[in-house]
Order: sequence, then structure tokens, then C-alpha cells
Amino acid sequence: MSHPHPELGPPPKLPQGGLRVTPLGGLGEIGRNMTVFEYGGRLLIVDCGVLFPEEEQPGVDLILPDFTSIRNRLDDIDGIVLTHGHEDHIGGVPYLLREKPDIPLIGSKLTLALIEAKLQEHRIRPYTLEVEEGHRERIGPFDCAFIAVNHSIPDALAVAIRTPAGLVVHTGDFKMDQLPLDGRLTDLPAFAKLGEEGIDLLLSDSTNAEVPGFVPPERDISGVLGQVFAAARKRIIVASFASHVHRIQQVLDAAHEHGRRVAFVGRSMVRNMGIARDLGYLRVPAGLVVDVRALDDLRDEEIVLVCTGSQGEPMAALSRMANRDHQIHIVEGDTVILASSLIPGNENAVYRVINGLTRWGAKVVHKGNARVHVSGHASAGELLYFYNICKPRNLMPVHGEWRHLRANAELGALTGVPKNRCVIAEDGVVVDLVDGVARITGKVQAGYVYVDGLSVGDVTETSLKDRRILGEEGIISVFVVVDSTTGKIVGGPYVQARGSGIEDGAFASVIPKMEEALSKSASEGVADIHQLQQLVRRSVGKWVSDNYRRRPMILPVVVEV
Repeated sequence: MSHPHPELGPPPKLPQGGLRVTPLGGLGEIGRNMTVFEYGGRLLIVDCGVLFPEEEQPGVDLILPDFTSIRNRLDDIDGIVLTHGHEDHIGGVPYLLREKPDIPLIGSKLTLALIEAKLQEHRIRPYTLEVEEGHRERIGPFDCAFIAVNHSIPDALAVAIRTPAGLVVHTGDFKMDQLPLDGRLTDLPAFAKLGEEGIDLLLSDSTNAEVPGFVPPERDISGVLGQVFAAARKRIIVASFASHVHRIQQVLDAAHEHGRRVAFVGRSMVRNMGIARDLGYLRVPAGLVVDVRALDDLRDEEIVLVCTGSQGEPMAALSRMANRDHQIHIVEGDTVILASSLIPGNENAVYRVINGLTRWGAKVVHKGNARVHVSGHASAGELLYFYNICKPRNLMPVHGEWRHLRANAELGALTGVPKNRCVIAEDGVVVDLVDGVARITGKVQAGYVYVDGLSVGDVTETSLKDRRILGEEGIISVFVVVDSTTGKIVGGPYVQARGSGIEDGAFASVIPKMEEALSKSASEGVADIHQLQQLVRRSVGKWVSDNYRRRPMILPVVVEV
């Protein structure tokens, strides 16, 4: 699961003066971003995020990077650099700090404020170092310079890491919006200077490498939101990521212009927008934002609700509204705006929510029928421009699925990076920068670590397979009592099915088959409980397969008396 390189073994000892780069998440997937840099026996981590589960991972809340390869080296970690405050870059930090709470966190003001609020829930008080663009900090043997980049959240930073092995630049997530809402441009002159100095290895965002041209400016959305607000006759409900401060600012501006009040719905939305407002990243006119409990005093045409759930998350506010499992009920004439893109893998969940909302009479506005979202990631045109400025000697695409990584590598090759210097790795694959050349040298464990409630890492692929079988095929339980001496049946078999689509009465025809098999085994002197359970499982399984073409989970219980 962690890599398709079965020929690779553990990496050799890092050569003297070399730099090792080990991605533990974010390559071959959208999310779970985490990269470990090693020089001189010391470690620097860039980002530590989470991945959200898909339908084939039932019951899972979050997916973490696998810390196995660094777990016995926690004392070697000099810091965790956080490029920005999105969950796929900071959501895994609490789980790493549980293992060593004093690892320093380095990031911008907003990024640190968001992670500190999250860590409070885990009762962890971190050691933090606030930086901003233009700052340069020594973190162990790593000389780190921070560069402003434009993204869909304020205060995003790229990091340039200098060691005697060379200059490495990690872009984080970025785009080149030339008309950003906060006026904070991606600092191309800073990248050009680094290019002149000589970038030995560039780790670059790949998310939109397949998309031609340039990403439209964020401010293009304002006009579309204005049109939607002008046409709405009842409540407006906007679903967005709880960290998308720029998008929420546009919603607030549109609400203010059209005489509406705004209420934030959902714990993470309330928390993050409160932080952004307190730090000055969100401009809120006096009296515009009200508590959700004050909505009863307002007419429908005066209300805007801002909530989470734009990705169809089952427990998020919007999904619960669509299922009529929320205090806010969707009614005929409401307008719902999904102000985000679809993360790959979430399509079915999102369309299920859209259908649920439409069923209750809402008009749903989304990226497919209106420009209510622009991406926070550079498209192919921007990446080409960026590579011509940076002129990297080696390129390692990051943050993307396989198709994104390959497309990004091809863009680098077009701008002059030698093809053998465009290193396509994925989670767990180790890349060493030695004598100015980046090469894959080995692999480490980098599988999925599942969070299920309070359980971290206890859910395995085997248990997920069991959950999928239970969800898709159901369960059949069989209870039999046998004589401990003779092995003959003295009670049962009793059969019960749940979710298998087979009526309990239908099992009358399989009971004689089980009795015959158990009697035969008793006559042959077989009395081992495990063997008898396997015999019951095979008998029932064959009967179900022959008659129903189904493969439910079969749970045999054999008791001796």
C-alpha cells in the first residue's frame, strides 16, 4: 500500500554530507502531507497532516502518516515546519506530539493559532516559534528561510532549507493569484533569487499539474456570490472548509451588501473564524455575525448560515441537514452554496448530499453550475513559469496522486530539468541528495494509520475488510452445543442472520447438512473446538454460496458441555 517498489529494501546509511528526504504522506494521494529531512543525524519535518477516509474505509475518522520509521528517533527531531493551516498539513500534529510533546512547531501567526487551538483539545501545550516571510531561522543543522506564497488560506509559506548538502526548497501548497484578496502575492522575486543561488532540489505542489493555463483570481468569485445572493429569496447556507478564510470573507462581504446576518454553524467553523477575526485576518462589520440561537428572531431572507460539510462528511453540519438530522431543517426555497472543489474520492458523498438537499426543495449552487470556487493550487502554466524562475537542478513532485506527480515531472522536464533528475517517489520511498544528484535509495514503512474514535492504529486492513463484508454481505451466526466426550450434538444448531438478505427460516435446509457433517466428524474422533467451528463455517458458507451467490461473514460458536 505504501509504495509500488518491491525491489527496494531499507535505505543504506546516509553518506557523509548527504541530505535524506523521506515523504511519509502526500505522495500518491491528496492529504496526509508529511516530509522528513535528515542531515548529520538530525531530523526536520515539514507538515504533518491527515487524510480523510473514503467509503471503503468504514468507521474510520482520520488517516495519519505512519510514524514507525521515526518513532525511535523522536529525540533527533529539531522541529516541525508547518507551511499553512489546512487539516491535510497540520491535522496529524497532535498525534505526533502525543509521543513527544516538546517538539518545536514553526509556522506563521495564523497557522500556529489554528494548531494551538487544536492542541488544546488534546491537552497539549506546544513550544512554538512564529515566523513570517523574509525570516531566516537556524533549526538544528537546517538553515530555514521562509517565503510568502499565495494559497486558499492566509499566511501560507514556502521554506528554503540550506545544509552543506545543498539548497532544498519546499513550496507547500501555492498558486500565483495576481489579485489576491489580502494583497499578499507569491514572492516570485525571492524564488528568483534562490534560483540564482542554485536550487539543488525543489519539492513542488502537483495538485493542478494536469490543468492547463492559470488559476482564475479569487476575487472572480465575489461577482458570482453577489448574483446568487441577489436571487435568493429565503435562507442562504454556505458550506466551506473551516479554514478557508478568504472564501468566508467574500461571503461576509456579500451578506453585508445584501442586508443579511451571518451565523457560523459547526464547532470547527466557529473556532477557526473566531481565531481569524481576533488576529485580523477576517474583517467583520459590526453586528453582521450573530449567534445561531438568534436566528429565530430573523426572517428567512435575512439569514446566511456558514457551515462545514462541503466534502460530504457524514457527521458535518451540511450532511446532517440533508438527512434531516440537524436543528436546521432545509425547506423549499433555501439556497445552498458549496464553495469548494471536490477532493478526489469524495464525489459520491458530495452528490449524495446535493441530492438530499435538493429533495427538500433547496437550490444547490456548486462548482459544476457556477464559479463559486477557484483552486488554491498552481495550474500547469503557473508551474512552467515557476520552474523557469527557479531553475532547479533536481525536481521532486509532491502533494498529488500519481497522475499529478507524473504531469508535474513532465512540466519540469519541459523547462530543462533533466528527466533523470525528475524524481517521482511516493510515500515511504527514500530520496538522497548527494553531490548535487537526487536518487531513490530505499524505502521505509509508510502505510495508513487509522484513527477510529479513541483508537489510533488498532484498526487494520483485515478489520476494515471485515467491516466491508459486514456492510455489504451481512453476518450469519451459528450456535451449536456438543458433548465434550463424544463430540455429538446436544443442542442446536441455531442459526441467525443479519443484513445477509436471507430469511432465518431458509436455514432449515442447511441445518441437516451441518448435523451430518458434525456427526461424521464425531464418528472420526474429531473433538477440537476450532476444527468443529471451521467445519460449521464451511458447511454454511458453501450452502449460502450455492443458493444465494453471497459471501456473508459466518460466525460459528461451538460450546462443549
